[in-house]
Parts: sequence; C-alpha cells; structure tokens
Amino acid sequence: VGHCHPAIVKAAHEQSQLLNTNTRYLHDNLVDYAERLSKTLPGKLCTFYFLNSGSEANDLALRLARQYTKHEDVIVLDHAYHGHLTSLIDISPYKFRNLGGQKEWVHVAPVPDTYRGLYREDHEDSVTAYANEVKNIIEQAQKRGRKIAAFFAESLPSVGGQIIPPAGYFQKAAEHVRKAGGIFIADEIQVGFGRVGKHFWAFQLQGEDFVPDIVTMGKPIGNGHPIACVATTTEIAEAFAATGVEYFNTFGGNPVSCAIGLAVLDVIEKEHLQAHATEVGNFLMELLKEQKMKHPIIGDVRGSGLFIGVDLIKDR
Repeated sequence: VGHCHPAIVKAAHEQSQLLNTNTRYLHDNLVDYAERLSKTLPGKLCTFYFLNSGSEANDLALRLARQYTKHEDVIVLDHAYHGHLTSLIDISPYKFRNLGGQKEWVHVAPVPDTYRGLYREDHEDSVTAYANEVKNIIEQAQKRGRKIAAFFAESLPSVGGQIIPPAGYFQKAAEHVRKAGGIFIADEIQVGFGRVGKHFWAFQLQGEDFVPDIVTMGKPIGNGHPIACVATTTEIAEAFAATGVEYFNTFGGNPVSCAIGLAVLDVIEKEHLQAHATEVGNFLMELLKEQKMKHPIIGDVRGSGLFIGVDLIKDR
C-alpha cells in the first residue's frame, strides 16, 4: 500500500500507545482482524493462526498438514522457494539443490510453465499433462511405501520465473493429492492481497471451484510490519488442537500487528488498490508487449495485475 502510508503509521502509533501484549491475553483486534480476513476468503477457510513472517506461516502449514494427514511427504514445484527455516529449505528446490540436496520425503513436480516447460502452449491439454506429472509422482512414491501429506505450491510461482499456471491445473493436481490422503497448501506470501488485480487471492485465478485446504500469507499483509497468517479449515485446525500441544506465538497476533493488518485492509479497500493493480498492470503489460515486437531478445511477456514476468531469450 506504499512506503510509510499515513493510515498504517497512525494505526501502529495509536495501538502502541495503548497496549501491546501476547496472545495469551485476549484482545478485540485479533478477532476483528480474523473476521475481516475471513470475508476475503472462501467460507471453509475459517480458522486463522497469526505469526510474524511468511517462513513461520509456511512452517506451521507443514505441521498442520502432517498432523491432519498423519503422512510425511511433500510435493513441491521445481524452482520453488518457501522460506528460510530448515523445514522450508528442505521443500525449496531453489535452495536445497545448492545445499544438502533433496530429502527422501520431498518430491519435485515440473513447474506448470506453458512457455518454457515440459508442455507448452501448442500442447493439446497442458493442464492434464502437468497434473498427470503430479499423479505419477504420487504413484511412484506409494510404490516405495511413502505417503503424501501435502502439495505445497505458490499460487503463482515467483522465484520460479513469474509463472502463470494454466487455469484448472490446481483443481486436477489437488484431486490426485487428496485421493492420496494429502491436502493442498497455497502459498500466497508474494501474490496475495490484490496484487493480481482481478482477484484478492491469486489461487482464485484458477476458478471459483478451487479452494485450497490451507492458505499462507506474509509480506504485504502488514505493509512492511512483521505479520503473517495461516488460514485453514475447521477439520485441520481441530486435528492440530487434538495433540494437546497448544499453538502459541509470543508476537503473532499481538494488538499492534493486528491493528496494522486491519489498516492495510482498509487502505486496499478505500484506495481501490485491486483495481489499481489491474489498471497499472495492464498498462505496463501493453508497453512491454510493444517492446517485444521490437526486440527479439524478449520471448514472452506474461502476468496478472502487478505480477509480471518478462522472459529474455537467445532464440525464439
């Protein structure tokens, strides 16, 4: 919403003068903020955990998935990056390939890239072909006695090259994963909060019929203030609570962070930032496409709202 936005600064300042404590002490801001966030999401994503960073959010999502499914293995997209914790380096091909290598419980699916990927725009059904790659991974894992806990994917792969997965891919991939007893986790840390313009969440680009089991949020949620969130279903949350080991986070969901989160949602709404992302993004994309006509080094221009990729190539 912009550097040092006055509404955000004001909300932080005012709440800091009143009270800041941890979530063992009840405060209205926490409930108010969860209710506001829930209005932006599909109805079944109705339980919220607040944290301090996207990495914390993704780590908790992994714990939730494993507790709920009682499985261990995770499928991720190639080139993905999900955070800096040890657990997340393990599911980030972008990192682990240069570090300790791939763990036996991690499975890497090809990124659904219709420009450079395995199945391209000229393929008769790239959606099914990419989803079948996930299905094959599951079948191979099961032959080795492995069980899938989750398919973990950014709704639009960012580090992987600003990829726009073909619509319907997540539905088909999720079908294979859920059939194997796993769940679908959508990482919205880079692409949520209206950045894609048309929708508030990037996973909604896949179609109204697609709802992840867990959504993780970070980065834009607090406009630079460290706050993050995991949204999930009642069933998954109850399975997590059933361990008897309560979830507690000293700073996650504190009154100041929640006041800032509320202010961010206010600004997005009042200043029509979703429509702004669409308008400015479309304008930028048109200009980039004009450059593509002039310069053979530009192979592809793709994007949605203010999530835009330009592919520079040697040979078209």
